[in-house]
Amino acid sequence: MTIRCIAIDDEPLALQQIVAYINKVPFLELAAQCQSALEARKFLSDNVVDAIFCDINMPDLNGMDFVKTLTAPPLIVFTTAYSEYAIEGFKVNAVDYLLKPFGLQDFQRAANRLKERMTISAAPAAPAEADDTLFLKTDYRILKVNIPDIRYVEAMSEYLKVWLDGEAKPIITLLSMKKMEERLPANFMRIHRSYIINLDKIQEVNKNRVIMDAETYLPIGDLYKEAFQAYLDTKFLGK
Repeated sequence: MTIRCIAIDDEPLALQQIVAYINKVPFLELAAQCQSALEARKFLSDNVVDAIFCDINMPDLNGMDFVKTLTAPPLIVFTTAYSEYAIEGFKVNAVDYLLKPFGLQDFQRAANRLKERMTISAAPAAPAEADDTLFLKTDYRILKVNIPDIRYVEAMSEYLKVWLDGEAKPIITLLSMKKMEERLPANFMRIHRSYIINLDKIQEVNKNRVIMDAETYLPIGDLYKEAFQAYLDTKFLGK
């Protein structure tokens, strides 16, 4: 198992130490080193990592607030010289908390905890109990989802947003569109490289858009128009 991680610290010497420790742990792979949370946020907008070693006291945006802004945060290990942050760190489900100055032994302990958490997260999702249910991993939980409740699925980089009936916020899960498309039944159709819809939830089709509700207008991609039109033709009444 390889754990891709980034190190964030505004102090160059502290950052250098964390990078050196990462390079000493065989199962850790350094993806980036950043001297601010803003730099890290820019990196994460285009890249996916498994873990972050993050200082808390930093200018512009501190590490704690930075982690709270992440939609689907990876595993977090906080590093700081201030012990009063420990309780707050665990409130955001941090895997570990390293109090500066820390040595390689302390760092190895935190790395081992990351590996344990990754092992749990990497376990296969529980199989569906029936054709109308599936299980999705989100954050550190596995959620049971009733397939008929799915309105549509939206691709977001390497993650998916699964929008459900009656829910204001989607479930966010690390999964490919291909895997989701293979799992969903015949009443779901991909209409765009970024969207799979529940055909039973369509309210209207207007030109190159599918209207799911008053606030949700989804585009029909050129590659998917023919298959979608063929579906409409099977349902269409009139001249």
